[in-house]
Amino acid sequence: MNENKFKVLISGGGTGGHIFPAVSIANALRENYPNVEIQFVGAEGRMEMEKVPAAGYNIIGLPIMGMPRKLSLKWFKFALSVMKSNKKAKKIIADFRPDVAVGVGGYASYPALNAASKAGIPCLLQEQNSYPGVVNKKLAGKVRKICVAYDNMERFFPTEKIMKTGNPVRQDIRNIESKRNEALEFFGLEADKPIVLVVGGSLGALTINESIAGGLQKFADAGVQVIWQTGKGYIATARGIVGEGRKGLYVNDFIYKMDLAFAAADVIVSRAGASTISELCIVGKPVVFVPSPNVAEDHQTKNAMALVDKDAALMVKDVDARNILVDKTLQLVADMPQREKLSQNIKKLELLDAANVIAGEVYKLVYEK
Repeated sequence: MNENKFKVLISGGGTGGHIFPAVSIANALRENYPNVEIQFVGAEGRMEMEKVPAAGYNIIGLPIMGMPRKLSLKWFKFALSVMKSNKKAKKIIADFRPDVAVGVGGYASYPALNAASKAGIPCLLQEQNSYPGVVNKKLAGKVRKICVAYDNMERFFPTEKIMKTGNPVRQDIRNIESKRNEALEFFGLEADKPIVLVVGGSLGALTINESIAGGLQKFADAGVQVIWQTGKGYIATARGIVGEGRKGLYVNDFIYKMDLAFAAADVIVSRAGASTISELCIVGKPVVFVPSPNVAEDHQTKNAMALVDKDAALMVKDVDARNILVDKTLQLVADMPQREKLSQNIKKLELLDAANVIAGEVYKLVYEK
């Protein structure tokens, strides 16, 4: 092997929370080691099959599907998908011959990293959540290094393999203080009134959307402006409720300039995905989390509680949001000492350079074989 040339296989996906860290690690590898060759492996029909090529990388799909929660005929389909995926993953490893394999969680990680470890290839896991998914827990015994974003992960993984790196995040969310004037102009908002940013993830969050829709008059009466990302499924409803020309309110299905949204916000209402939390720690604004109840093993509640327990965020349960989310958010807007305390404490949890640190660990594994 040429000292400077090496091959990395990166596997996982299913959600943006897995895909974004994977692409960030690939970008850091490419930036730090220009002669690296990278091959992604994902699950057929999932988001990564579109997002990874858009980021400039090759990806091969496996016919893997998620494990059914209940005993049904789907188990036969699942078992067949596992057999086919294991066979295909073995062939990918034989053809590509990676020097290192990286797993970021999600369906496709297991067949790919299982095949790589059986072939004697050193493997690294990146776990975004405070409570690991089934795939990463199953793979822990097969890998050399596990890069995590939270403390106390030795409950799930062998202590000697753990390295706390944080989650890779977008570069443009750093040093947002200087972008406030640009942000106010972009969203058409006023400098002398507080701003609440509401984000429910790229697909939106129905509970959050309905809570905000029901509380728009309360925000207006309190003199509070709102930047509201609804997701595609709710934007028509939201625009119907908002009507034309309402001041102090920006509503869109997706916010492409999230750095400006963070710069404008005084308080943020958000789901509690792991990558989102890593970004919010860097942003350093007071946050009210509304964890999604629809994710495996209730990850988001555990992620949010890791911050709530450190006085670094507030949390409203999804089931309570329609009744109390807007009131709790307005209370926080009005409570400057509480806002300052939450900002200081969430900022203490930031880990800035995760992608480069993980890329360095991948490189070390090439030469530790």
